[in-house]
Amino acid sequence: MSLECKVQVFLNNLSEKKADSIRKSLEPDNVDFPEDLSFRIENEGTSLVFIFEGKGNIRTLISTIDEVLEQTQVILKVTS
Repeated sequence: MSLECKVQVFLNNLSEKKADSIRKSLEPDNVDFPEDLSFRIENEGTSLVFIFEGKGNIRTLISTIDEVLEQTQVILKVTS
């Protein structure tokens, strides 16, 4: 039996410009993911939703989430 996990992270109250900056900055990293791991970004009004899904090794999923959130924090600081 394999562990499957889905994590959604909401970034609320973003301007359209900041949301676009985050999306454009993260999209180049969203390629060549391992078969058992996925990441996508969706818009919901003034929010961005990061959706992570992983099967098997939960540590890989946690590391990926951590890396994306660190990158997002840098993007938000640079665009402020």
